Amino acid sequence: MTSNPLTPPNPLTLSKLRGRTYAVTGGNAGIGYFISEQLAAAGAHVVVLGRNPERLAAALDSIKTRQDSARVTSVPLDLADLDSVAAAAETLRGLDRLDGLIANAGISDPGRERRTTQQGFELAVGTNHLGHFALTALVMPRLAATPGSRVVAIGSIMAKTTKFDPDDLQSERSYRPQHAYTQSKHAVLLTAFELDRRLRAAGVDVESLAAHPGLSVDAFSPARDGIVRSSAFGRALGRLPLPVQGKDRGAWSAVHAATDPGARGGQYYGPRRGSSGRPALTRPPRIGLDAAVASRLWSRSEELTGITFDPGAGRA
Repeated sequence: MTSNPLTPPNPLTLSKLRGRTYAVTGGNAGIGYFISEQLAAAGAHVVVLGRNPERLAAALDSIKTRQDSARVTSVPLDLADLDSVAAAAETLRGLDRLDGLIANAGISDPGRERRTTQQGFELAVGTNHLGHFALTALVMPRLAATPGSRVVAIGSIMAKTTKFDPDDLQSERSYRPQHAYTQSKHAVLLTAFELDRRLRAAGVDVESLAAHPGLSVDAFSPARDGIVRSSAFGRALGRLPLPVQGKDRGAWSAVHAATDPGARGGQYYGPRRGSSGRPALTRPPRIGLDAAVASRLWSRSEELTGITFDPGAGRA
């Protein structure tokens, strides 16, 4: 064991996770990196998924440098390309078990001009929502075969700043970067809670939850070479009760949702003070609980991705 330990995990007691396996999309950078680091600190096997091979290698090296017994592996994944999603899902289905899929990766700034994914979807919705929709559908057989597994979707407090427009999901009529981003996060939450309803209706032993990181920034985070830039001043400020926190603390809500024995499907976790603080149950935007809108979005997502997502298919 090296003398430089991993960032302490969730301040609520994090159970020992040895023998469990978690997949973290975007686990090589930002909040996703600290989710991966914290799960590894508790003994889990963590599969880090990301686009950039160099960043994936840097993330694995950083975790292993802090705990040489950490078990971390990587899988290439570009959520903006459904072919890449299918390849990553095939690898995850080949695992012995999958206790949790943390759908963390995402694009927060899709750009001033409307751009599209490899399959022609608006970039934010295509990456943040449709890419994860496809990945979750394709790995559901492995999740369903692992008792007590969970899917954790990552929302955003920014979703409460704008209304969801189901009739212009991909910002084809009117494009604004921030609106495109919040559209994608509304879609993520709607799908997370609809998935929970469908899993329960099908009697599948998988739970779907959601979490958001509050306002989490690099400057307040512990430094990680090649991954996170920070400053001593920022880290000092991060210890004060401010409405902003480091990305290590931003990871807490997702880690809590993925691992806490008391967490349940359909719940939404976020920082206690809204933008910062320890994990606590929180209310999603009202539209996120609208089952009719969610069902309509689900059907549209199947149509766009070409993937029929029946959580109960193949259940013994």
